[in-house]
Amino acid sequence: MAITAQDVNRLRQETGAGMMDCKKALTEANGDFEAAKDILRKQGQKIASKRADNETSEGIVLTQVTADGSTGKVVAIACETEPVSKVEDFRNLAQAVLDAAVSTNASSKEELLATPQADGRSLQDHITDLMGKIGEKIDVVSYETVTAEKVVAYNHSNGKLGVLVGLDNTNGTDVTEVGKDIAMQIAAMKPIALDKDGVDAATVEREIEIGKDQARQEGKPEAMLEKIAQGKLNKFYKESTLLNQEFVKDSSLTIAQLLEKTSKGLTVTAFKRVAIGG
Repeated sequence: MAITAQDVNRLRQETGAGMMDCKKALTEANGDFEAAKDILRKQGQKIASKRADNETSEGIVLTQVTADGSTGKVVAIACETEPVSKVEDFRNLAQAVLDAAVSTNASSKEELLATPQADGRSLQDHITDLMGKIGEKIDVVSYETVTAEKVVAYNHSNGKLGVLVGLDNTNGTDVTEVGKDIAMQIAAMKPIALDKDGVDAATVEREIEIGKDQARQEGKPEAMLEKIAQGKLNKFYKESTLLNQEFVKDSSLTIAQLLEKTSKGLTVTAFKRVAIGG
């Protein structure tokens, strides 16, 4: 049967696919709109399979905190190239992922991707469809949650970095500003844990061995290596764990001291730093 421009435009409006892809799908489906939609979806699946191993170093990171301030969500949706990361359809999809995360409080990325949308199809189906339309791999590369008495979110201006900070024992104090300062600290200084107790044993062992090797290369006596390495480990804790880091806005304070100064007993219970492209 003859495929009209109106038919092609209707399919394009309903699927968001390109004009030529819609015409080809309608022709292959002999004008059957539902069959043409299936063909377009299969095209997305083929691209998803073909580009499964491609690197996704561009994209967008979004954060949102629930109205009561107690739960924060951060999602990172990645693609292959920067121009795609700026396309409206890609950004709308990223917002849909975040909205689903907030509304469902999904416990895992897999559960989040299975969330049904208004048309009854899953988020993953919509991601696959957009891959068929754009021709690039698209993936939810990170999904994190922080729950606390007060959660503060920060998004870096480049759109590729987001931070969540959870604070407890606020004692009625408005900790929004200090939370934002700490979130920006995390964005800039990349702590690997809250304090030394949060650093995994393998990292501690590696830092000790590095410290010993550096001291050995400096010609220090073998009997002194362990003590020197422990000193270097303490420096590592100061630089790499949040509560022990110097506050970037006031180096006379550590983050732990900043918290205590803000409100006695105020603590950071958890944080998440999510970035795309480093």
